[in-house]
Amino acid sequence: MNISSFVLLLSRSPSPDHRRCPVASSLATPVHPATARAASPARRTRWTALPEMRWAAAASVLFALGVLAQLGGTPAWLWWSLYLACYVTGGWEPGLAGLRALRDKTLDVDLLMVVAALGAAAIGQVFDGALLIVIFATSGALEAFATARTEDSVRGLLDLTPDTATVLTADGAEHTVAAADLEIGATVLVRPGARIAADATVVAGTSEVDQATVTGESLPVDKLPGDTVFAGTLNGTGVLRIRVERRAEDSVVARIAGLVEHASRTAAPRQLFIEKIEQRYSLGMVVATLAVFLVPLGFGATLQSALLRAMTFMIVASPCAVVLATMPPLLAAIATAGRHGVLVKSAVVMEHLGTTTRVVFDKTGTLTRGVPVLGAITVLDVSLTEDQVLRLAAAAEHPSEHPLATAIVRAARDRGLRLPPTEDFAARPGRGVTALVEGTTVQVSSPATLTATDPAHGVVAELERSGHTAVAVSRENTPIAVLGITDQLRPEAAATVAAVTATTGATPVLLTGDNRVTADALARRVGITEIRAELLPEDKVAAIRALRDAGEQVAMVGDGINDAPALAAAPVGIAMGGAGSDLALQTADVVIVRDDLTTIPALVRLSRRAHRVVVANLVIAGGFIAALVVWDLVGHLPLPLGVAGHEGSTVLVGLNGLRLLRSSAWRAH
Repeated sequence: MNISSFVLLLSRSPSPDHRRCPVASSLATPVHPATARAASPARRTRWTALPEMRWAAAASVLFALGVLAQLGGTPAWLWWSLYLACYVTGGWEPGLAGLRALRDKTLDVDLLMVVAALGAAAIGQVFDGALLIVIFATSGALEAFATARTEDSVRGLLDLTPDTATVLTADGAEHTVAAADLEIGATVLVRPGARIAADATVVAGTSEVDQATVTGESLPVDKLPGDTVFAGTLNGTGVLRIRVERRAEDSVVARIAGLVEHASRTAAPRQLFIEKIEQRYSLGMVVATLAVFLVPLGFGATLQSALLRAMTFMIVASPCAVVLATMPPLLAAIATAGRHGVLVKSAVVMEHLGTTTRVVFDKTGTLTRGVPVLGAITVLDVSLTEDQVLRLAAAAEHPSEHPLATAIVRAARDRGLRLPPTEDFAARPGRGVTALVEGTTVQVSSPATLTATDPAHGVVAELERSGHTAVAVSRENTPIAVLGITDQLRPEAAATVAAVTATTGATPVLLTGDNRVTADALARRVGITEIRAELLPEDKVAAIRALRDAGEQVAMVGDGINDAPALAAAPVGIAMGGAGSDLALQTADVVIVRDDLTTIPALVRLSRRAHRVVVANLVIAGGFIAALVVWDLVGHLPLPLGVAGHEGSTVLVGLNGLRLLRSSAWRAH
């Protein structure tokens, strides 16, 4: 785990808007070609553009200089000045936020921490107070930075649609207009390799369209007149004429960006367990401290003795020990997960992972690799072998750029087949390719090109029922084989589904934009029984909300732009780091850096173990606080001893939490 990732772990509980990772985009390597097609253009806010980051950096530098000066034996006034400057640069913003909260009749932990830091300085513990200030300033700055990066990703999503479009007039003339100005009913020309500018209906032409950004389908979809196309999707090798059906602001891509923002805005606020009692505890501590100061004064105690007793009480009853009883186990669990290739973005997320009762999986790029591969060869001509058929098909497809062609050629090379030269290559968008191979005309085409009575239709139907995309191979117009192309299943997918079921007590749910037949076939292979297919991004969000309304604590696992709204809507969003789009990585709470699905059940179990350690720590910290408070109120607790007891309990619970750093704490499946 790198330094920036570890610093992020120190962040306080983020609001729903702050469920983002400023370092996630650096984890998305290597990126699969399918992901590259789906990824939105990168936008980046520089950290120096944010005042929170600049103030936190200044406070950190001053703190470091103060430590060096103190350790170097310089005069006390020098390192005290550096520490106090750190107080000012890093503490003014949380202090101001705390005062504003106090004006709204809310006792904010920021204000308490600033007061605690000032109290530490008042009794000579200026180093401890400065360290507290730096931690709070850094965590607030990272929250602001993460929020800015998320906004960058959402805005970058809208860049998927082209800036301009070619509009055709009634007389056939071409005019270039801004995509945002396209009117409903306008006819637009889409050339090969161009992105589609609007949600529309095909009125002329045929082509294959990569619409992974919207539906998550791993393979391009053939488009014929009457079919629907979406803004931001990528046209293949054909030319299309489309009729605009929605304005730019109403397109599916625009709605994805809106869904991400809305889901983040409306997500239920999540808190650490300790934060749920923070207000009452803090208010009670303040009232009790005032009582400990004022009551003895009323009975004739001296100002100095009353102030010393009250200061001692405030220190030993401070919530710092209780907060630290919670954070070290969660941070240790996050560090352990990081060593095993999982980046958990905050302690809140780590705590909530253990409450998961239902895991929801996307299909393409999550349970599968999002890479089309040759899965089956059915030979129709008994005079040919599988290798001979594959050799002819791969030779014919070799000049093609279609993803299915790439899968066929790759399969031939994996078998060590040498491809003969190809002549007279011709591609028909949406239909297939034809080429002259060793003096024979070979066609590799869609099953739609077969005659109605061709016996190959039975093989095609069988392959499609098993979740394959069927491709017919013909020689001199006579079918000789049918190839089955499929999305490559991750080898650990079935084991992960079984482990998740055992861990949560419920079978996972499959949400996919792919067709029902393909989804059912994959679900049977991995052991999932609840499938929802042919979903648009807003349908996935609705499915997540339905599960939440039914009382489920949902963890959503996905990778694509089309998964981002569901990742934001789920209590915990988990993104595949190697294959994930930039928006998915920024939106998710957890990033599986190595794309290893088996880490998901292991992570849930680690979270539950961390929760048990937190409970034990709270008992230890509470016992220390109760004993020290009673000693201070009933007898006379010396201030140094109170500080030592307070710090001792903090060290004890901290060491207990660090047990989660051991390798045995990670129980991978």
